[in-house]
Amino acid sequence: MKSKPVQTIARSIEDFISQKKDNYLVQKTLEGKKEAFAELMTMHQRRVEIMGYSFFHNKADVDDFIQDVFIKVYNNLSTFRHESKFSTWLTRIAYTTAINTRKRTHENEDISDEGQIESMYLSPEEQQMRKITAQAVKQAMENLPEHYYSCLNLYFFHDMAYDEIAAITDIPINTIKSHIFRAKKILRQKLKDFTES
Repeated sequence: MKSKPVQTIARSIEDFISQKKDNYLVQKTLEGKKEAFAELMTMHQRRVEIMGYSFFHNKADVDDFIQDVFIKVYNNLSTFRHESKFSTWLTRIAYTTAINTRKRTHENEDISDEGQIESMYLSPEEQQMRKITAQAVKQAMENLPEHYYSCLNLYFFHDMAYDEIAAITDIPINTIKSHIFRAKKILRQKLKDFTES
């Protein structure tokens, strides 16, 4: 029987410690320790911020989104039942908030991307080509059906496994696999049309 790679074991230990810390901070927050919630926010802000940038155009919208998510998390913390990881529960709230806000404001993903820093080693032509390519992907993503977009977004841009996407979206794993497969097929065709035009 093959042993698990050291990296996998280390990751499992890190996840276990992180989960225990999350649960401790949740409990302390429910006991009225506001500094515990501040620590929870600090630990998970980057996760929520990344989610925000995959749905909204600018920093102001993302900042509003982060604040909205953490207000909802704080107000609903007593409903967290420890049946999943806190990070999964939080991501589900962030995802639902993003989808609902996007529906209200008709915002679309901008992966051109404010979070990316242009490499100093790219020539102006390469930078322009990267920008054009990112714009083509962005446009193709915007035109996907909402359920395809959501699954593909979480899978590629948030590096989530199928089971985690299922926990966040309430969509069965086989349906998620199907959505991602079909979304990739649509994107391939759209990008093929783009390169041939």
